[in-house]
Amino acid sequence: MTAPAPVLAESTGVPLVDAAVIWSVAAVALAGLIALIWRLVRGARRIINRIDDFADDWAGVPARPGVPARPGVMVRLDRIEERIDQVGHELQPNSGSTLRDAVDRVDARTLSLTNDSDTDT
Repeated sequence: MTAPAPVLAESTGVPLVDAAVIWSVAAVALAGLIALIWRLVRGARRIINRIDDFADDWAGVPARPGVPARPGVMVRLDRIEERIDQVGHELQPNSGSTLRDAVDRVDARTLSLTNDSDTDT
């Protein structure tokens, strides 16, 4: 035969102590459950706030009293592309009004003044 498993005492013999123990265990279990739910809600709230901040950054925020508007990602990317196009235009020779044309003119003048050839050996 196997020995029976140890059993906790069902009663202390004092009904008031038994009731206090039961209510204490229930209160601790309830407090633990409330703490667990609080941590889950707090974590979910942080995640939701971060998602909300990301959405504001992506879409942009209109101006409101005391706060200027912030453009969204797509507007900012469009501005960057426009600037890159402007820089690209300045690096290609055209009728003489770009930076590349100015550099070519200076190079030609310098070459004519120094009489240097392209073959420096």
